[in-house]
Amino acid sequence: MPNQSRPKVKKSRALGIALTPKAVKYFESRPYPPGEHGRGRKQNSDYKVRLLEKQRLRAQYDISERQMARAYDRAKKAEGKTGEALVVELERRLDALVLRSGIARTIYQARQMVVHGHIEVNGGKVDKPSFRVRPDDVVMVRERSREKVPFQVAREGGYAPEGETPRYLQVNLKALAFRLDRDPNRKEIPVICDEQLVVEYYAR
Repeated sequence: MPNQSRPKVKKSRALGIALTPKAVKYFESRPYPPGEHGRGRKQNSDYKVRLLEKQRLRAQYDISERQMARAYDRAKKAEGKTGEALVVELERRLDALVLRSGIARTIYQARQMVVHGHIEVNGGKVDKPSFRVRPDDVVMVRERSREKVPFQVAREGGYAPEGETPRYLQVNLKALAFRLDRDPNRKEIPVICDEQLVVEYYAR
């Protein structure tokens, strides 16, 4: 499991991206890294720039370094640009799509929902956040879990993302269900990342 000991707000500021809705307001008031030297000028080497970009992508999906390296290895074998294939690979994770659908508020909550057995895919329980959803798979909250408070909030749109739902998903929040219509396109995926820098990090 990824190390979650570091507070999310501090981690958000260190990476330069808001990882949770709560972090957004802190990030707006303190848009510099944490620590007493956070506002000082920094000299960034090429390696450090690539490392930071890799860490930013990892943090947005809340995955371990090992999981990230495996996803990169799969992306290298895909057609097209490796960086775009990497982001698409990560986006097809079950926990990522539970977040995008509006069933969960954060990637951390989405992971917890999956791990605790509240989610099913094509009628069968799946408790692995790394499960890779395929086009036409139907994901929904299990019948026995639907009256729990987080899912009642989700049903009323309480976790719905700002803006429109990604076009690769068909979502029915009232039914606490969604379907992956097709593989996502990189430009549709709402993550902040220069994926070419991540490719350069792993290719070094």
